[in-house]
Parts: sequence; C-alpha cells; structure tokens
Amino acid sequence: MEIRRSASRGHANHGWLDSYHSFSFNRYYDPARMEFSVLRVINEDVIAPECGFGLHPHQNMEIITYMLGGELAHQDSLGNGSIIKAGDVQRMTAGTGIVHAEMNPSLTEEACLLQIWLTPAVSGLAPSYEDKWIDPDRKRNRWCLIASQDALYDSLLIHQDVNLWSTYLEANHSLAYQAPEGRSAYLQLARGRLHVNGALLEQGDAIALDVSIDLTLQADINAEVLLFDLPSI
Repeated sequence: MEIRRSASRGHANHGWLDSYHSFSFNRYYDPARMEFSVLRVINEDVIAPECGFGLHPHQNMEIITYMLGGELAHQDSLGNGSIIKAGDVQRMTAGTGIVHAEMNPSLTEEACLLQIWLTPAVSGLAPSYEDKWIDPDRKRNRWCLIASQDALYDSLLIHQDVNLWSTYLEANHSLAYQAPEGRSAYLQLARGRLHVNGALLEQGDAIALDVSIDLTLQADINAEVLLFDLPSI
C-alpha cells in the first residue's frame, strides 16, 4: 500500500488556475509518476471566476470531470453546451478528435474540480459526451459507482475496464471496500481527512495499490473519496 502525499504532487499556479498534478502533466515531469495502470491524469484544479480553458483539442482519451464546488461551462465541437456544478460528473470520449472549452462562468466564485484522464481500451472511437448529477444520498456513507465500461447503476459510460467509485463519508463513519481479485486500485482523497487501514490521509493524499487489497476507511471529519478499480499492472 503506497501512500502518495499531496505535497509530492506537481504544482502550477497560473493566477487564474491553481493546479496540483498527481501524474506527469504539462511542465511537471516525474518518470516515476507517468501513469498508474490506465489512469493517466488526476489534476486538482481551482479556476478563478470568469476564467478557464479556451477551445483546445484532445484525441484518444477518456476525460472525466468531477465537480467539487462552483460551476463549469462546457462547449464542444459536437454541439454540446452545459453548465456542471458540484455533484455533477462529466465524461468526454475524445476518440478521433474533439475540440472543447471549459470556463468558470461565475463572477465571484471559484470552480473546484478533479480532472481525470483514462487511456481508452481502443483508439479511434467516435467522440461523445455526457454528464450526470449524482444525488448526494447515493454516495453518503456508501460506495456509489460513478463511471464504468457497462454504465451500470446509472453510471457514466467509459471505454475502458475501470470502475470509478465515490463516497461522501461523514465524520466518525466507516466504510469497507472489498477488493476484487487480480486488480489494481487507486484511492484519491478529494476532501477531508480519514484513516485507511490505520494510515492517516489528508486532503489531496492518495493510495496506490499494485495488487488490490481490502480497505477500511474511517473518517475523522467529512471526507469525499474517489476509488479507481483498475486493470492489474
């Protein structure tokens, strides 16, 4: 069980964007942090009001945006336009190519999010987009499936053998994760503080598991957690 501390992440503050990189990204390069299984990017982004990413292209990547606070306005070359808020999750299959923009439309409030990239199982897919609002009760003190290759339990469809789970664990509550055999796993603490198998994790910390093991989470304060069930490394 490898604990990856928040402070070990790459960091870039551009004024309008304050971003922490769990894996090598843009000007942050660490050969030991290139990817984990098919998980390529986890960026914790805080975007200033009336700022964001202008139109730019992507190809052959599954891109998930997990909103933690504020709002994000999306536009893309497929004609999609939406505003996602805290509690929303967005999936974009870049496939053969897509151009999109993500802007914070608020005049006063920051947008806080996790942007996640997964390498797809196959290249050259048709580009597509979807977003969903996740009822907080679905993930309160229990695991909620956010994304999967079969879109099970009303989760987002992703084109890779990955199950992305989330929970909002209230203070002094515990939750077990029964690991499937022959898999890897990656746990990201998005908010709060908790113990995992007795180890203390603070906001931004992560756990990488080459061989998935059963986990017990105990929240010290309210905590929001993402857990990736991944193909074995």
